[in-house]
Amino acid sequence: MIQTQPIILGDLPSLSKLYVNAAATAARRRVLGSMPEGKLPEVSHEVRAVVPDVANLTAYQHLIGETASDVLPAGFVHALAFPVAMSVMNREDFPLPLLGMIHVRNRIEQLSPIHFQDALDIRAWTENLSGHRAGTQVDVVAEVRSSGSGSLLWRGVSTYLSKGVFLPGIDKPGSPNGAAKPDFSPPFPTALWQLGVDTGRNYAAVSGDFNPIHLSALSAKALGLRGSIAHGMYLASRALADVGSVKAEAFVWEVAFEAPVFLPGRVALDISTVQTETGAWQRSDYVAWNPRSGRRHFTGSVAALN
Repeated sequence: MIQTQPIILGDLPSLSKLYVNAAATAARRRVLGSMPEGKLPEVSHEVRAVVPDVANLTAYQHLIGETASDVLPAGFVHALAFPVAMSVMNREDFPLPLLGMIHVRNRIEQLSPIHFQDALDIRAWTENLSGHRAGTQVDVVAEVRSSGSGSLLWRGVSTYLSKGVFLPGIDKPGSPNGAAKPDFSPPFPTALWQLGVDTGRNYAAVSGDFNPIHLSALSAKALGLRGSIAHGMYLASRALADVGSVKAEAFVWEVAFEAPVFLPGRVALDISTVQTETGAWQRSDYVAWNPRSGRRHFTGSVAALN
């Protein structure tokens, strides 16, 4: 972990207020023609003694297709930590525009089961500002610890791309971060999802992520998209739910996003599983694509941690 100055927040930030503030900041920067320096804020934000809402957990599990349980799904923990992470990206000294940022990939380490009654300390910061052939990307790190023992329970690293933004002093475009993906030949799907036009709004209701690019075609077009798109973490979390109960108590979950899923739409999914010689689950890999065009949307894996 990089050394950052901790800033303790009183409560979980309101995502709706953060998005409003992000829009105001973007407008002000356009008018003034100014941008922050090309470096990240050397601070972390933290909220202590957060207790998940049981009704929200139930709604999340129902929407994603997770089995009802008092153990928090790894994707739900991401949603719980997201307001803290976003509050760091919403700072005046954060160098990239928050609105319109693209979720490129995610890596989550679930180190121990988290129960709905557990009090949690959530901390987030940013690191690894670097170039991409299409702009500039950054890693947003979040950690969730037990409020009682201080032990690390969950750690997530989300990589975001600010498309079309090139900061001075950052790696030149065309770096390996933007390397082309190999050709993809769709396998036979093990699942087919039908996503309605309200998918983004439904996930926003349980995650609190009301980013305009997910809510309606009108709000998405205002930010340069041809229509609304599904949340990346909705897609990844639903794939994790489809992997099923084979996950170990401690596991690493990874996903790389390639092409957005426009709403409404259909998504084909294939899951392959690797077992040990004794038949125990060891790893599942998944890939999702557009069944009509064959274009790949995302790939990922879930693997047991020793």
